[in-house]
Amino acid sequence: MSFALIQKVNDAQKKAAVVDARSGDTVRVHQKIKEGNKERIQVFEGVVIRTDNKGQHTSRITVRKVASGVGVEKSFLLHSPLVEKVEVVRRSKVRRKYLSFLRDRSGKSARLTAVNFDREKINDVRDPHAEAEEKRLKEEAAKAAEAKAAEKAAEQAELEKKQAEVEAAHAENK
Repeated sequence: MSFALIQKVNDAQKKAAVVDARSGDTVRVHQKIKEGNKERIQVFEGVVIRTDNKGQHTSRITVRKVASGVGVEKSFLLHSPLVEKVEVVRRSKVRRKYLSFLRDRSGKSARLTAVNFDREKINDVRDPHAEAEEKRLKEEAAKAAEAKAAEKAAEQAELEKKQAEVEAAHAENK
């Protein structure tokens, strides 16, 4: 009973579809960053050196890049709401799941052999529920804008009517 409940909660937190990122892929991760009350999206591009828990709600990738001569690694939970999008830029041939040997290498020895792949097919991750929700929200916003415009038009008509009455009363007094 409790396992089924835990499974239900875990499935509720999962995204409907995530990109199939593998070790050796060069990926571009778009992550939401909150700074005070502002929110922006930061892009982190690097090589996936590790994948964990692929089919679960805790699936994670570790991405490594070299910035200003310093190796930087970041782990991203793929089902996290803070991870906006993951796109595979390049796919490479590797024979391991965990590419820790890349940490010790730099320059040409750190290069991986590229493999041809269908970039559009892999990066095309659509969530029909999210698209339907987005469409519904747009329709609601359009209806709200239409109602506001009608309300403003009625208010403007009332103001014009009052102005006409004032002008008529002013013309009688002359």
